[in-house]
Amino acid sequence: MKAVIQFLFIIFFTTTAFAQTTKDLGADSIMITVFLKHQQDKSLAEIQKKQEENKLWDMFPPKQARVVSWYVMMGIGQVVTLKITPKDLRTLNLSIEKGAWGAFSTEFYPTYDYVPVYKEMMEKRAKTNNQ
Repeated sequence: MKAVIQFLFIIFFTTTAFAQTTKDLGADSIMITVFLKHQQDKSLAEIQKKQEENKLWDMFPPKQARVVSWYVMMGIGQVVTLKITPKDLRTLNLSIEKGAWGAFSTEFYPTYDYVPVYKEMMEKRAKTNNQ
């Protein structure tokens, strides 16, 4: 059940997100959603201390990535959707491995923008209902 709720949150957040930067990565870029789940056995001060020790914010997000959305999900942690080229995926992974571990448990999900699909589906439904 928890996985279903997380999946629904991913869909909701990624379909309502707007680009926060103007960096264009081109058609060969992919979107990936990163869950930075707080270590439940640590206080916020301990998590922040670990982030600083690991220099997380110097590495994440990588310069090659564009932030599409960044949310704090209460009770979970942070949910970050990035756009990155496949050749830079290793850089993203290393930024998490070196910077986030010890402060967060992490999960990665390939992501895509569902808004155009949803709009097309609604337009087709409206046309069908008007006939």
